[in-house]
Amino acid sequence: MLNPLKFAASACSLLLVLLLSAGACKFPLKTAKVSTDKLLIGFYNVENLFDTEDDPAINDDEFTPGSKKEWTPERYQIKLDHLARVVDGMGYPVLLGLAEVENAVVLKDFCEKTSLAAHGYNFVHYDSPDERGIDVALLFQKKYFTVLHSEPLRIDFPAEVAKGDPDPATRDILFVEGTLPDGDTLRVLVVHAPSRSGGQKETEPERIFVAEKLRSKSDEIFAKNPDANIVLMGDFNDETTDPSIAETLGALPVNGPASPGQLYNCFSKLDADGLGTYNYRGNWNMLDQIILSSNLIDRKKGLRFREASIFRQDYMMYEDRKYGATPSRTYGGNHYFGGYSDHLPVMVSLGR
Repeated sequence: MLNPLKFAASACSLLLVLLLSAGACKFPLKTAKVSTDKLLIGFYNVENLFDTEDDPAINDDEFTPGSKKEWTPERYQIKLDHLARVVDGMGYPVLLGLAEVENAVVLKDFCEKTSLAAHGYNFVHYDSPDERGIDVALLFQKKYFTVLHSEPLRIDFPAEVAKGDPDPATRDILFVEGTLPDGDTLRVLVVHAPSRSGGQKETEPERIFVAEKLRSKSDEIFAKNPDANIVLMGDFNDETTDPSIAETLGALPVNGPASPGQLYNCFSKLDADGLGTYNYRGNWNMLDQIILSSNLIDRKKGLRFREASIFRQDYMMYEDRKYGATPSRTYGGNHYFGGYSDHLPVMVSLGR
């Protein structure tokens, strides 16, 4: 015999399911809208982010457990966590360029085995011909940035620039094109220019050559669209007024209306104020910079430049007896300091 109580309960349950189903069809659930009213873009030279495995294709022997540096898995994880602490303090930029990363392994670990894992980061990276195997990369938050295209731009120095250097290979420039949720397209170039090791003037032709490549790629983009949104970021190993930046690249200070097809250095003023990202024997050098195209400087609608800053916290620094406050690095020679990086990161804020 049918139990009337059970029948009534079943009928109510069925009716509830039908009502919910009808409601779902008529009133579809809405996903939360991703806002880009404010966009943080950063760059950080992370100082020798190597894994602990020996790669016979590159010169990474010093970053292995059996080397004089004793680069162990424990020290590697400390490095990852320290860098993640910095990114946390920066406010988790939507786009974060990196320099001195060894490979995709360290980038995957950085995104998945630190606090970055909660923020949905992915990365773009290509192995470059650099002798030590250190490359540039771009981290991005997947919910805010969709990659459409990426490629490495190879730097092949002519003989007159290399000047007899038996191995003049350097890092590629990384080019990434992608879109934001509001439909804006960004073209991003990440660079780590040749260092000043061997003398600033002696190595300057190499940095000028890299700047020529950056300018050529920017002009190629401008030729198709003078209002293109271009972001150049990196460790240029030159300051804002040096020839490679001010003349070859033609990056102007941000101090007035912008002209279409031009590049503007967001860090010129901070450099002029005596600030910097790298302390060389007590002198602060503004080696790390972010440069924007004219449309991102004074466009009437959409995201545009608001502020440039150097991210610096006490925990990232140590007090050198001779040179004062200096970024706390991971190693000094083979001596383990357990710090963060010998560079400070830079950021720009874009807003509406």
